[in-house]
Amino acid sequence: MIEVNKNRTKTDEAWERLYARLDEDNLLTGAGRGGGVRRKLLLKWGTLAAAVIAGFVYLASALWFVPGGEIESLNLVTQENREASMLVTTLEDGSVVYLAQESTLKYPEHFATDKREVNLQGEAFFDVAKKHEQTFLIETEKVQIEVLGTAFNVRSHGDDSFRLSVQRGRVKVSLKQGGQSVLVNAGETVTLQARQLQLSETGDSDEFRQYTKNIRFKDECLEDILRVVNAEASALQIQTASPVLSKRKLTIEFENNSPETVAELICWALSLKCSREGDKLILSE
Repeated sequence: MIEVNKNRTKTDEAWERLYARLDEDNLLTGAGRGGGVRRKLLLKWGTLAAAVIAGFVYLASALWFVPGGEIESLNLVTQENREASMLVTTLEDGSVVYLAQESTLKYPEHFATDKREVNLQGEAFFDVAKKHEQTFLIETEKVQIEVLGTAFNVRSHGDDSFRLSVQRGRVKVSLKQGGQSVLVNAGETVTLQARQLQLSETGDSDEFRQYTKNIRFKDECLEDILRVVNAEASALQIQTASPVLSKRKLTIEFENNSPETVAELICWALSLKCSREGDKLILSE
């Protein structure tokens, strides 16, 4: 009973954060303001599970870097994050970006047929979709990073501060001045020292997980949100009952929530129902 009460408390806290987020973004009607919003559904499976997911997503790449090269497109989309939670955005190619606080991401509405270029100011975490015919290019002040679909993080804070660690796959890092290039494999880290790229073994493999503890979505399709949430491959997977429902857009925030709580928050925000079928939580209208 004590564990159940703890879970209910966490759910209540999540409700309050969601209400505040919707109110801040002016997504509540006049009748719903003032703290009097009632939860319009109850989950159909009893109490919440005790386990809390440490991270919703299998980390598939991360980066920190300062402004770099220009993107060859006039139709740029700009995402800005001024809050502590990671702002999660799905790009046209299926790549997922976790944008950190005080960071800005610019990318073309439609990628070129032969390459995908993005521009990041600040810090972000990237889950790059594999598309061998479209290289994913990332520009920093000092280096260019070439990705085909892999997991890594990058730190670049001006001058000679640069660090990249690969979790999965391989990344090519090239200095813009001097022409030096290195291939960084899983478990390796490259740093910029005295204007030279230096390879070493990665020390802390858990550094990637910090990006999935507190994630936020703003006006994202439900199918993209669920793809991120389900990528951890937990025992419970959340699905929609229809393709039409998958296209509904939503602004919401999760912080170390269990799948049940995630489903409940989504249902409350979109006035949906939730039922359990085996290891699946089904959302329906």
